[in-house]
Amino acid sequence: MDGRLYLCTDGRRARGDLDDFLDAVLAAGVDIVQLREKGLEARDELALLEVFAAAAERHGRLWAVNDRADLAAISGAPILHLGQDDLPVAAARRIVGDDVLIGRSSHDPTQFDTEIADATVDYVCAGPTWVTPTKPGRPAAGLDLLSHATAAAGDRPWFAIGGIDLDNLDDVIARGARRMVVVRAITEAEDPGAAAAEFARRLRSAAG
Repeated sequence: MDGRLYLCTDGRRARGDLDDFLDAVLAAGVDIVQLREKGLEARDELALLEVFAAAAERHGRLWAVNDRADLAAISGAPILHLGQDDLPVAAARRIVGDDVLIGRSSHDPTQFDTEIADATVDYVCAGPTWVTPTKPGRPAAGLDLLSHATAAAGDRPWFAIGGIDLDNLDDVIARGARRMVVVRAITEAEDPGAAAAEFARRLRSAAG
């Protein structure tokens, strides 16, 4: 997986600007967009995923489904992301097949080591680095988890996640992370495209 900047967003129905938002951030350097909105009916989620798929195709980027292997299979998503409490990867593979990339969340060094060693997992997220309202009640894993991930991952792809913004990005990069999952720092930015472009620029610089 070559992508470095991974954005999670809801369907932005309150703003009514999903198409424009996705075009702005994908043009600015976001590599992967994931629809993350809890409580959607399947029909509503599939309708939103059609918008994600079309935008990603326009920009030559990737898009992801969160949690739902059945919807990933139906929608033709290239990526499925699974949390620790979601379907086991083997079960999800039976639903989506071998061509879909599957990512997994991890919240401590033991979980990270387990997931990064699993050849059927295509990437691992490590965090949350800081407490974030997108994961209420989950304690921060801290920067030390990122240092562990850097040492343990070898050449396997992993993403830092959780409360990352442009003010603390350098701290995350200093721990060795070269891929990020971002939510509010882009979705709530006054200019989402400009925020995405700055994340992408700094990640490219860090990656050399």
